[in-house]
Amino acid sequence: MRPREAGIRAQALLADGTPVHDFLVRETARQLHVADAPSPAATSALPIGAMIVERLLQAPPAAPAA
Repeated sequence: MRPREAGIRAQALLADGTPVHDFLVRETARQLHVADAPSPAATSALPIGAMIVERLLQAPPAAPAA
């Protein structure tokens, strides 16, 4: 192995500048966003999917679109 340069990845920050060290989930009445899913997201895809399904099952039914 040979020394290499350090890698760079995006890092989510909260409004006060605090780094987000885990998945950041934001919800509205009709949307759910998983943000800051770094490279381990591939290994966490099934738990993230399970969390999304659990939240959807707990949510009240959406009103039909007009």
